[in-house]
Amino acid sequence: MTHVPHLSRRGLLAAGAAAAALPLLAPSAASAREAGKAGRTPYTFGNAEIVGGGFVTGIVFNQSEPGLVYARTDIGGAYRLDTASRRWIPLNDWVGWDEYGHTGIISIATDEVDPDRVYLAAGTYTLPDWDPSMAAILRSTDRGRTWKTTPLPFRLGGNMPGRGIGERLVIDPNRNSILYLGVRGGHGLWRSTDHGKTFEKVTSFTNPGNVVIDPTDPDGYNGDNLGVLQVVFDKRTGRAGKATRTLYVTVADKDNILYRSTDAGATWERVPGQPTGFIPHHAVFDHVGGYLYLATSDTAGPYDGSKGDVWKLDTATDTWTRISPVPSTSDDNQYGYSGLTIDRQNPDTLMVSTQVKWWPDCILFRSTDGGASWTRAWDMGTNSERTLRYDIDISAAPWLTWNASPSLPEMAPKLGWMMESVQIDPFDSDHFMYGTGATIYGANNLTDWDSGGTVHLSVRAQGLEETAVLCVISPPAGAAHLFSGLGDVGGFRHTDFHKASKMFDSPTFHITPALDYAELAPHTIVRVGNPTSGWTQHFGISTDSGATWTPSGSEPSGVTGAGVEDQAVAISADGRRIVWSPAGAPVSWSDDHGATWTASKGLPAGAPVRSDRVNPAKFYAYDSGVCYLSTDGGKTFKATAATGLPTAGNVRFKAVPGHEGDIWLAGGTNKPATPTPYGMWRSTDSGSSFTRFEAVDEGDVVGFGKAAPGATYPAVYTSSKIDGVRGIFRSDDAGRTWIRINDDRHQYAWTGNTITGDPRIYGRVYFGTNGRGVIYGDPK
Repeated sequence: MTHVPHLSRRGLLAAGAAAAALPLLAPSAASAREAGKAGRTPYTFGNAEIVGGGFVTGIVFNQSEPGLVYARTDIGGAYRLDTASRRWIPLNDWVGWDEYGHTGIISIATDEVDPDRVYLAAGTYTLPDWDPSMAAILRSTDRGRTWKTTPLPFRLGGNMPGRGIGERLVIDPNRNSILYLGVRGGHGLWRSTDHGKTFEKVTSFTNPGNVVIDPTDPDGYNGDNLGVLQVVFDKRTGRAGKATRTLYVTVADKDNILYRSTDAGATWERVPGQPTGFIPHHAVFDHVGGYLYLATSDTAGPYDGSKGDVWKLDTATDTWTRISPVPSTSDDNQYGYSGLTIDRQNPDTLMVSTQVKWWPDCILFRSTDGGASWTRAWDMGTNSERTLRYDIDISAAPWLTWNASPSLPEMAPKLGWMMESVQIDPFDSDHFMYGTGATIYGANNLTDWDSGGTVHLSVRAQGLEETAVLCVISPPAGAAHLFSGLGDVGGFRHTDFHKASKMFDSPTFHITPALDYAELAPHTIVRVGNPTSGWTQHFGISTDSGATWTPSGSEPSGVTGAGVEDQAVAISADGRRIVWSPAGAPVSWSDDHGATWTASKGLPAGAPVRSDRVNPAKFYAYDSGVCYLSTDGGKTFKATAATGLPTAGNVRFKAVPGHEGDIWLAGGTNKPATPTPYGMWRSTDSGSSFTRFEAVDEGDVVGFGKAAPGATYPAVYTSSKIDGVRGIFRSDDAGRTWIRINDDRHQYAWTGNTITGDPRIYGRVYFGTNGRGVIYGDPK
């Protein structure tokens, strides 16, 4: 999953009950006064359940306490599994706006000496323009309930190529004050001797790696050195309280992939006889037999990989054996290997996954004889039929089919893709889990595989919500109070916040950047998106509150994408006119529900658009500090006389239900390279002039909900910085005063894409996150 706040970059490929409500503490009196109004407004927040939705890059079992397991995601933070509810508990909701990059977790380390200790290596991007903050080690002594931060002098790349490799952060199993961290970007190997409070570079380790995906792109997404990848301990060479003597380090250097130290990291040697030509993705040490296993691939992943091998090192004799289920020398090997695990109860039992195999499906391999022979999770028949050793229950996340009915040998749902973390429970040979680009699957009868039985896979991602939310709407009528548009997994009609559903269909989009409903005819809803395979349309309309959809009969000439997030499409108040601002084509209007389109006049291509919520003839647009008005249903637009508005940065604007010509606008940026106003403004004359709210230091997104009891103006919601305080705010008096409704423990990182209130329930707010799904909140 790839999403960059402020730059609107979005993903490369797509492939229980709702999250337990989280009680929020009221803001302090000081914070509330600074925000414009003294008082307390405790809220309860939770997720509108989707279940998963993004790349689970790592699953880590504690090696000494049964049931203690963590998961990491590329942009949505880390989670701990609650053994009672079998739901994942989010651990990074306290991360704030300015440190939003600390929700990209490149590695997790759970302490087998003191299981209360857990560490996260956090930092989403290595590109300063995408993530200005440096990386950090987040450390907890209470299983992630509270955290302390150790700043690092470099970036880590939790959502960069190679993010499924590792784990890069590990704890010495004998002396748990010692941690090692493998770092990308040429920064080498680092070590802490004080439980992660400080780190220093291991200067005796001299190979920082040299694999760069695209050397011609030094400042881009693929231009970073993958670096030092993983540290693995032979814990037999230490004892309680003493540093482990022998440890291995894997490196992204195809000629020198493995090093060893036998003196607790003081000196290092290249392990003799090692294989070359591939990148080591995962290393696992068998502490009973003394074997080191490696899964390798020719690329960093997670989206590619066409060759690879699995190797077994007898550390007593330094003898290497290639144990690949299909060796790289075979023409049948068209994939690398990544997810690797051993059964700690029976160490001769191994499992490994293809790093990625898009067609027809990824493969899990299993061996019960130390890699001498393997069986596959599925085999191909002579007529493209597949014989399966598993079945899959996706009732907890029925969208995992992507509404597809592919021809054999493809199947829906897939076994998975980007399967870089496969883990057998160290205390239960029957229990295993693995992450995919969309969810976690697992089973409780894994050993049935070995006797010819069927392994019963099911979704194990309940509580883990990892979608990047691009838009939310809440119509004033209909069965659903909430509709969401998402990256990677399309979007949803949420009729039950406690239950996942299928995604929008007819057409099916893998990205839905914008939705709108007709204010005076709210059963009519429009959406635009980028279609999945089998669809070509970028536009859909519903006249029955989203129960069914109809794709567009045509599109504006040149359309290459749906358009800008949250503001690419608008429908008139009466539902008869639609204005669409797609990518690659002019802003266009339709008066026949998308059957035909005509280019609007007077607007730059790509300008965000909105409709007036009272007057069906009025539409608004905005571009580079200029507000535009149409009074003829979007046929023609003219620039208004408004001045002093943001010319750069994210700008979000909305018209107010029930009030013609009333527009709120939030946006701008404080980046030195692009100085521009940054705040919140209101117009009551259809955009001819705007007045700034002086209390709003940084305005980012605004929405409206049902008015407070006794009030006539809708409640206003915003994610903004107001009087020096960053948070989610509500105003019940048209912006004269504001109350913060979240607190510092529940900030959800970056929340600048979309927000709305519920027009039927006073106080309810819905807002999008960049990796933690759709959040809804109600006053206590």
